Order: sequence, then structure tokens, then C-alpha cells
Amino acid sequence: MTDDLAALAASTETELAAATDLRALDAVRVSVLGKSGALTALLKGLGAIPADQRKERGAAVNALKNQLEAAIEARRVVLDAAALDARLAAEKLDMTLPPRPAAPGGVGGIHPINRTIEELTAIFGSMGFKVVEGPDIEGDWYNFAALNIPDHHPARQDQDTFYLPGLVDGRRTVLRTQTSPLQIRTMIGQEPPIRIIAPGRTYRSDHDATHSPMFHQVEGLVIDRGITLGHLKGCLTDFLRTFFGIATLPVRFRSSYFPFTEPSMEVDIGWNRKTGELGAGTDWLEILGSGMVHPRVLANCGLDAREWQGFAFGMGIERITMLKHGMSDLRPFFEADSRWLSHYGTSPLSPATLHEGV
Repeated sequence: MTDDLAALAASTETELAAATDLRALDAVRVSVLGKSGALTALLKGLGAIPADQRKERGAAVNALKNQLEAAIEARRVVLDAAALDARLAAEKLDMTLPPRPAAPGGVGGIHPINRTIEELTAIFGSMGFKVVEGPDIEGDWYNFAALNIPDHHPARQDQDTFYLPGLVDGRRTVLRTQTSPLQIRTMIGQEPPIRIIAPGRTYRSDHDATHSPMFHQVEGLVIDRGITLGHLKGCLTDFLRTFFGIATLPVRFRSSYFPFTEPSMEVDIGWNRKTGELGAGTDWLEILGSGMVHPRVLANCGLDAREWQGFAFGMGIERITMLKHGMSDLRPFFEADSRWLSHYGTSPLSPATLHEGV
């Protein structure tokens, strides 16, 4: 190595040793290997060297470049480790300490949506239901076809649904429009009897004070021998009265249409239209949809409708949360306003249990 290359190597090593943080290290790198760096200038100057000396000189400069790059990277590893150690020391938390009490007016709590999911799980869990989860992106079969929703059904139209570029079995994938695909996945992957609820995010192209492009839904499914409408009505009546905390809450079932149930029923609860009070007055408020699982849906999942019967239901989590807490607008659920969360949030140290009167 010539004197100028040896001097550059020595000075760079000294500067690297003096670099105590990543910013200083980067400054050294730029001064040596940057566009105007010392080593870069040497590489650019190779053209001015006589041809008989250029090969040897070029090999020496490139060898020095590799040596310095390795030295810079080695110093970076040391500084990264030191920075991580310093961060871990600064952020050390003693998990054995008791929780700090919330200051007056402070924030922090379980979001109302999560709290409602906890309450749903507690109530239906006491009835023997288990929670199932699945992907937000679904294929056409699980989201539409297996649920007896044909190609011409409005739910398949672009104005309602977020379709994605990928294809599954020649069909576009979709952000699930309901959590019903989890009913299909469960019936295909599990032998009856089945008793599940499926809470989770769903997506539809809709946005106003009571609708959001992304919202939460819970669906339930029961498959067994001898299941009747009586089981459906008893299950949902008990749930609604427990969830809203009104033992005498009026519950009405009226005929409707859904492609995946037959017969299908909308479920209404009693309320006062003028005051918004639940369980009072002579008015009715639609709360959820339900019905007996369509024989064609059972057949699509490999179940014999002559042996197995079942019922299904679904409701919007934001909707029942708004009704329970007297909220009039859906949008604050997703605006991350700490004042709103402080008002409607619940303590993380207070889990939802039936003995607390959920």
C-alpha cells in the first residue's frame, strides 16, 4: 500500500474509533466513501495514471475501499448494540410494581368496541358458544357462493364491496362483507354439533353518521340435531335482555329475507322513539338479522339437512354499542379522540363477567 493509501486508512480508523454514535459514523462514511469523499476522489483519479501503473494502483485502491467498508460496518454493529443497550436501560419497567392509579381527567381504557366484544363473549360463552376468527381477505366461495349468494345478488356489486386484484379459483378476492365466511369455514372444518360466535372487522363501501367503510360485526351459528326456531328465539331473547340489562325488554321476531337462511327473521326490540329509551314506549327498533340455516348452505358445507339443522344470526357491534350507551354518531369510534375514549372507555382492570351484571 502506498503512503497516501496507508495515511487514508490510518486517518479513517482514527475517525471511526472517535465516532460515538450513528450520526458521527455516517459523517465518517460520507467523508470517505461519499460522492466527494477521499477514497472516491482516488478512484476518479485512476484515469490520469499511466497505463502501466493503473492496474496495480486500481487494485490497491479497491482493496482499501473493501477494507474501509468492512471497518465502517463493524463499527456500525458496535454502535447499534450500544444504542440498543442504552434504550433498554432507559425504558426498563419493573413489572412487579402495582399499577398507577389514573389521574383525574386522565385517559386510558378499553375501547367501547373491544368492551362490547368482551361482553358478547361472556354472555354467549355462558351459553356454550366459542369464539372463532379468520382472515379479513376472503375468496368468492366463502364470502358469497357458499352462502347461497348468486352472481346477480346486489352484495356482489362494486359499489357495495371492496374487491382486490388477486384471484382465487378464477374469482376476485374481497375484503369480507360480513363474518359469515367463518360459519362456512367452521362447518367445513368441524363435525357438528357446532356452537360459535364470530366477531371481527368487516368492510363495505358506505360512510355516514351511522355507517363506516370498516366496521365490526358478530355472527353466531348453531348446528345440531333437532334445532328449531324456538331455540333461536330463546337464545337471542336471553342475549338481548342480558346485554342491555333490561329483564323485561320486549323482543319481536318478524319475517324477512336473507339468502343464507330460510325462514329468515329480523329481530326488533321495544323502545321509545321520542326519548330513545330502550324497553319503554310502544315503538320497535330493528336490532339484528337471524334465521334457520338454509339447506343449500348446509349442503355446500357437506352437511345433510335431513340430519342437521341450525340457526344463524348477525349484528353490528358498533350499533348495539351505540344503543347501549346512547351514542348518536358512529364516526367518533375511529377518530382517536382521547376525550371521547376517556368518557366511554372502561377500565382495563375490570373484565366483562356475568356476575357483574353484563
